[in-house]
Amino acid sequence: MKKGNPAALLPIGVFLVLYLGLGLLFEYGMKIPMGFYNVPIVAAFLVAICTACVQNRSVSFDKKLEIMGQGVGDKNIITMLLIFLAAGAFVGVVGRSSAQSVAYFMLSVIPPQFAVAVLFVVSCFISTAMGTSVGTITLLTPIAVEVANAAGYGSALCIGTIVGGSMFGDNLSVISDTTIAACNGQGCAMKDKFRGNFLIALPAALLTIVIILAMTVQKPAVQITHEYNLLQMLPYILVLIGGVAGVNVFVVLLGGIVTGAVIMLATGSIVPDAGQNVISQLLMNMGSNMAGMFETCMVAILVSALCALIRVGGGFDALLYFVRRVFRGKRGGQLGMGLLVTAMDVATANNTVAIVMANPIAKEMSQDYDITPRRAACLLDTFSCIAQGIIPYGAQILVAISAAKEMGCIVSSFDIIPNLFYPYLLLACSLIAIFMPAKKKA
Repeated sequence: MKKGNPAALLPIGVFLVLYLGLGLLFEYGMKIPMGFYNVPIVAAFLVAICTACVQNRSVSFDKKLEIMGQGVGDKNIITMLLIFLAAGAFVGVVGRSSAQSVAYFMLSVIPPQFAVAVLFVVSCFISTAMGTSVGTITLLTPIAVEVANAAGYGSALCIGTIVGGSMFGDNLSVISDTTIAACNGQGCAMKDKFRGNFLIALPAALLTIVIILAMTVQKPAVQITHEYNLLQMLPYILVLIGGVAGVNVFVVLLGGIVTGAVIMLATGSIVPDAGQNVISQLLMNMGSNMAGMFETCMVAILVSALCALIRVGGGFDALLYFVRRVFRGKRGGQLGMGLLVTAMDVATANNTVAIVMANPIAKEMSQDYDITPRRAACLLDTFSCIAQGIIPYGAQILVAISAAKEMGCIVSSFDIIPNLFYPYLLLACSLIAIFMPAKKKA
């Protein structure tokens, strides 16, 4: 068992000091709103790569560039980048109005006394269809505030329900960047990861619904009504069905883009800006959402380059040596993998980045502990989403607070956190899945 070179992990420490340290200073020391996200993550990774290049003087700089190029040129990285861009194009085509139609349709057909439970179900469905928790929270938080005001429920309860439900889809959706990163990083089919992950997420979701109903079903509620377009729901439904059925993700997204474009144009849902027509506006929407994925793509590239240098320097061997000494057996290896990606998410406040950083280490752990790619991808995605949904400085909670404020509702992170039932139950179900006796190979 190689002891490796712990010093090769220094670049990760440099990144954490810059990104986490400055983020906490801005957010809590200087009281800058959303200050944690004022730290450019790309710049932090660039400094970390420079640190890695300074280390290991026995290897020339040209050789280090070659090593980084080999890391970035991996098939899984290229696939990941292309899927990120395609997913961005899909969301740009269908826009918020399609998801809003899904949300209000579900709210219109469910008895009003179940309004908060419906909010959870809606957020689960929308986030699974959209593949983004932040987008779901942005869309549904105004509805959550409306439900709270109309029915007399606590705002923090309704908003926390939305945040928790959004992490359901962030964890499961086949077009979520976390699913894409975990599956491609571990070399597993998305349908296999979905099926294994669903068996863990479903009990947590059902228990969450039971808790919500127990807290709210006895209170009176008012019917929430809003216009919706049934036809606009079709692209999301097709993407969801295709993804679950195991259709190639590029085919699924391309079908969603084409279907969405046709429907949005046919229904007149695209309102062009001044000087634009509907076609140019549609293309602009696609482009802007694809551009929104550029930072994620760049982070994936830089992390791949950084991890390649760390691996050659013996950093991963050192980390694996530590994990093997602390965590014993297959169950211990799975727990160690979960804690690894959790720590990285707490440090970066970005579950996709945490997964990308943990991928190469988890890949080696899978081989050492006889953990299947499906299980590894499931663990990385699940534990990163648990952490991301709970941390008070995460984008999900901060966006929810901001969206609620625009509706005249003032809540804090610590008002919402006690109402995040789903992430807590997902953690419990994940630990049960790890430690319960297995009848067959995971």
